[in-house]
Amino acid sequence: MELRQLRYFVRIVELGSMGRAAADLDMVQSALSQQISRLEGELCTRLLQRTSKGAVPTEAGLAFFREAQLALRHADQAARAAQQARLTGSVSVGLAPTTASVLGVPLMRAMHERYPDVRLHMVGSLSGHLSNMLNARQLDLAVLFDTQPGRRWSVLPLLEERLFLIRSACRGATHPLAAGKVALSQLGDEPLILPTGPHGLRSRLDTAFAQARVVPRLAMEIDSLSLLMDAVDMGLGSTIQPWAAVGRHADAAQRFVLAEIEDEPAFRPAALCSLSDDELSPAALAARVVLGDCVRELVQSGRWVGAVLVTP
Repeated sequence: MELRQLRYFVRIVELGSMGRAAADLDMVQSALSQQISRLEGELCTRLLQRTSKGAVPTEAGLAFFREAQLALRHADQAARAAQQARLTGSVSVGLAPTTASVLGVPLMRAMHERYPDVRLHMVGSLSGHLSNMLNARQLDLAVLFDTQPGRRWSVLPLLEERLFLIRSACRGATHPLAAGKVALSQLGDEPLILPTGPHGLRSRLDTAFAQARVVPRLAMEIDSLSLLMDAVDMGLGSTIQPWAAVGRHADAAQRFVLAEIEDEPAFRPAALCSLSDDELSPAALAARVVLGDCVRELVQSGRWVGAVLVTP
């Protein structure tokens, strides 16, 4: 049983309608109905009677309604008590440039709102460098693409990002690789601008090209995302990156043309890695929760294009 299910049930009873409650909670009615069905299944009893005029609580539902209201009040009081006992301390978080372009600002805003007395240290660098910093305990948390499970980390899978062929719009939107989907087998003659070998994304792309039996035509190798995207923007070549590479550009739709890579494994997995729990401060433990919440909200709201959440 989850607190959100209690909130859903209480709101339905208060408004007397599944539809009105769904609108009030900004949910799809079918999703709300499914949550109530799960709650009823867990309790092994019917809580609501659906009628043509709305939803009416059964006798068991009325009894549950009173206790649910009390439980929610206690939960709200607990949350206020926790917030009043201000969490302090510091936490260092590492993000790769593409991840930072989507997640950085929402994470900073959420940490400021929830834990204003926690000092946040943000580090933006390539995934390999962040991995070394985490091993050296220079970071508490990092979103990484190569988790190397042999290391003594706490690893929480976050998401998978689809990869796209990204071209400058100035090279012509009518190009056969300009939009939709594209296979790696079509890219043998496409001048590509990619990061160098040690970069986690390049390693994954090399594997994908090898499986497709294609030798990529490298125009440039650049290990700075901003420089790489500047080169693409100038029409010096194309790149293969997740959508997040253009996420910081407000006019990305006018400047770039994206085509999804349809091969497997043409995606990049990302995981939230941290020191072991017994090494993390309360501030770092709290930041880990906030980061996970931010990722889920960005993906579920559609603001992280091409990303799919991974269930641990």
